[in-house]
Amino acid sequence: MNIGSAIQLARTKRKLSQAQLAQRADMSVSYLSLLERSRRDPPLSTLQKLAKALHVPLEILFFLGAEENELGGINKELAGQLAYTALELLNEPESPQADLPL
Repeated sequence: MNIGSAIQLARTKRKLSQAQLAQRADMSVSYLSLLERSRRDPPLSTLQKLAKALHVPLEILFFLGAEENELGGINKELAGQLAYTALELLNEPESPQADLPL
């Protein structure tokens, strides 16, 4: 699992700086940087804050961070389609009214 790269990918797709995301998620920029570089393993509560700050379901971060062998034998074509759909979701404008609960 490379959750750090998933966080960074989601952040850049949302066109947010580390400072903007850190502020939204109520954490320091240095801690976010450590997470994105996989230097720290965040607790679930931190991942929930990040997902909410990014306006995406937490499951999207887990899916984008999953290694091929962690997808439970899912068909590669289906995994590719799911990844494409997840990335398209991140390209959509954020909707503050659709805030996801923690």
